[in-house]
Amino acid sequence: MLARVLFGAVGFVFVLLALFVFPPAVLEIALALLCALATYELLGSTKLVKNHRIVLLSVVVSLLCGLNQAGFMLKSPLHGWIGLALVIVLLLGSFAELLRHHDRVGASEVLCAFFGALILPQLLLSLTRIFQMENGALLVLMPLLAAWGSDTFALFAGMLFGKHKLAPVISPKKTVEGGIGGVFGGVACLLVFTLLVNHFAGLSLSYAAAGLLGAAGSIIGQVGDLSFSIIKRQTGIKDYGSIFPGHGGVLDRFDSVIFVAPVVEAVLLLFGA
Repeated sequence: MLARVLFGAVGFVFVLLALFVFPPAVLEIALALLCALATYELLGSTKLVKNHRIVLLSVVVSLLCGLNQAGFMLKSPLHGWIGLALVIVLLLGSFAELLRHHDRVGASEVLCAFFGALILPQLLLSLTRIFQMENGALLVLMPLLAAWGSDTFALFAGMLFGKHKLAPVISPKKTVEGGIGGVFGGVACLLVFTLLVNHFAGLSLSYAAAGLLGAAGSIIGQVGDLSFSIIKRQTGIKDYGSIFPGHGGVLDRFDSVIFVAPVVEAVLLLFGA
C-alpha cells in the first residue's frame, strides 16, 4: 500500500508538470510510449498473441500511432495518410505471418493484434486529442479525475462499508458499496474541478453536466476495470506488468481511463469544447 500511495503521489506530480510546466511534446511522447506498452501488455504479457513478430509489429504500429497523433511524423492533413499506411502495414505484416505459419499461428492472434495495435491506442489517445483542444491542459484532467477519483473513493468506501461482492469471480475485492462510493467520488471530483477551473481559469463549465459526466465516467470506468480484469482471469496472469510500483502495468493503472477518455472526448466535441 505504501508503494502504491508513494508512486501515485509521484505520478500526480509528473502529470501536473507535464501539463503546465514541460513542453507539450513531453506529455504527447509519454502517451505514445504508454500506447506501445499497453499494446505489448495486452498481446504479449497475456500470450494472446504467441507470435513474437506479430507482437513486435503491433507494438511498433501502436507507438507510431501515438507519435502520429502528436504530429511528430507529418503535419495535418498528411498525418491521415500515415494512419492509413500503418493500418496497411499491420494488415500485410500480420497476415503474412498467418499465411507463412498457419500451422502455428491462429487467426484469433491476428484479430487480437488489430485490436491491440489500432483500437487500444486510439482509445488511450483520446487523452492526446483532448490535450490538443483549446484549454486542453485543464480539460484532459476530466477523464483522469473521473476514473482515478472513482477508483480511490471506491477503494476506501469498500474498505469501510463493503459487504456485498460486486463481481466475486472477476474481482473478489470489489464490492457494491465500493462501486457506489466510486460514483459519488467521480461526481465529487468533477464538481470540485469545475468549481476551480471556472473560478481560477475563467471557464464556464456546467456543474450539472460535470456531475453527470462524473457519474457516467465512474460507472464506465468500473466497467473498464472489470473488463480488463476478465482478460487477466482468462489468461491466468495477476498483473499486466510491473512498470508502476504498487500498481502493476499500464493496463492495470489505465484500464478505467481507456474506457472513460473516449466518452469525455465525445462529450467535449458534442458540446463544443
